[in-house]
Amino acid sequence: MVGLGLLLLGGYLLLDRISVHSGYWHFYGSAGQSFGITLIPVTLGFGLLFYNSRSILGWLLSVGGLCAIIVGVIANLRVSFERTSLLGTVTMLALLGGGLGLLFRSFFPVEPKR
Repeated sequence: MVGLGLLLLGGYLLLDRISVHSGYWHFYGSAGQSFGITLIPVTLGFGLLFYNSRSILGWLLSVGGLCAIIVGVIANLRVSFERTSLLGTVTMLALLGGGLGLLFRSFFPVEPKR
């Protein structure tokens, strides 16, 4: 239980220092001006589904277009580690490592030598 607590605390402190920024959309065409093209298959797919809800092409276009939008948003994120003192960084990493070590020891106990 202590290992899980240390792991969660270290993970929280580490993730709290990470900053996520949105970038430019680079799917097709020039930077920042190509998001609209990913909406075309979604729009066509929704149109086909409103016409016939059993349309396989409509489902493929809708789901595929939405997946392309989600992947595009995730792919264009910029992640950076915010400025932190060395003591803070070492504390975060020690909590993570100690928590992982205690968890692994509870799952795979070390047998004493004879």
